[in-house]
Amino acid sequence: MRGKLSALLTVLFLACLVVVPLLSGCGEDEEGEATPTPSDTPAATAAETPAATPAGTAAPAGDVPGITDTEIVLGAHLILGGVFGAAFRMIPDATEAYFKYINDTQGGVCGREIVYKMEDNNNDAAQGLEAVRKLIERDQVFALVGSLGDDSEAAAWDYINEKGVPDIFLSSGVHQFGIDPEGHPWTITLIPSYTVEGIFLGEYISENLPGEKVAVLYENGPQGWDELAGLKLGLDPDKNELVTEQSFELTAISIRSQVANMENSGASVAVFLTGPGQVGQGIKEADRLGWHPQVFMSYTSADDIMFQFVSPDLLEGAITFQAFKLATMRDDSAVARHYELMKNYGGPAPSNFTIYAQLVGELAVEALSRTCDNLTREGLMDAVESIEGWHTDLLLDEVNITFSDTDHIGLQTGRMLEVVVEDGKAGFEYFGPLYVFED
Repeated sequence: MRGKLSALLTVLFLACLVVVPLLSGCGEDEEGEATPTPSDTPAATAAETPAATPAGTAAPAGDVPGITDTEIVLGAHLILGGVFGAAFRMIPDATEAYFKYINDTQGGVCGREIVYKMEDNNNDAAQGLEAVRKLIERDQVFALVGSLGDDSEAAAWDYINEKGVPDIFLSSGVHQFGIDPEGHPWTITLIPSYTVEGIFLGEYISENLPGEKVAVLYENGPQGWDELAGLKLGLDPDKNELVTEQSFELTAISIRSQVANMENSGASVAVFLTGPGQVGQGIKEADRLGWHPQVFMSYTSADDIMFQFVSPDLLEGAITFQAFKLATMRDDSAVARHYELMKNYGGPAPSNFTIYAQLVGELAVEALSRTCDNLTREGLMDAVESIEGWHTDLLLDEVNITFSDTDHIGLQTGRMLEVVVEDGKAGFEYFGPLYVFED
């Protein structure tokens, strides 16, 4: 099976190389090392990295954009407003809160405080490219850290790499962004590839629901295309038939007809490959039709914000995927400290998404800490590619992060999550084995 996956993913990669220019064109028309607390040292800091200069030691300021004697200026293009901003704005706000914590308790990194500049890409290609230009040319950022948005990144990907600006821990699961370290050496992703997640969902369905017919609703965009491709790779055609693939435009007001077609297909499994709003709309529409399939949804909907889009009783039993501890695990010391950090440093209300956002910040501090004796853009990329088996308490016990000069995808392991409702309270719970992607 793995050999077949590798061959098929190679085909997918080649196809993606064609997709990127097209996307760009569209722009124009879990316990391990200690998790940081207000009284602790950040996980995996320079003190644990013998080759790095201590975090409190300032490297000489050179002619490097975004580096002064007192500051390291980082930036990100993000979805800050609109419907998508309502779901994802908490991520950069939580990352910024973590940087404020580092500045307050550690004096920043390499003797310099972290400045985090944000630009709204409005989930739009043209606006995404403009946002990146502002950050690089006007704000002179040292690196882009934790940018979020699929179409916006696609439009700016070539430009960022041509400029030689580190584009690290990207919050986009578009598969192509992490599999071209030779052609795009400055981009490194963090969240799981949509394709990888799709493979895991397909494998789970064929292993646990053989004989069931599968219907898919996917957005007509990078996330939908990649996750659908992965789902097809993971499904065993001898066990499950994919009976219908329904696409929709992100600008569509209604997906009623697509859900009706899914119900009419005779499927008993519905896979929603899109974000929280459309997943919620799809599940409510299925209920209106009296259709109650086993629901699977992308990790982009693996947060309690889902219960603002659809009632818990309708979402109960839905399955998704993730790799880090959940905000509901408040008895866990790392999660409890996350709550304290968000409260003390002006962060948003804790959620699964804000825990992910702190991971972005922790990794950025780790990479920067390894760069103090060579505080250049090239030095930062060397530092990121030196990260191997990195773990923080906010990750699941079995999950570690490794990068190299040939592997620019961060999270490639995780477990399934299920929506559980108990005593009227809904939440996500992990179950089952660890899924590990092997290319």
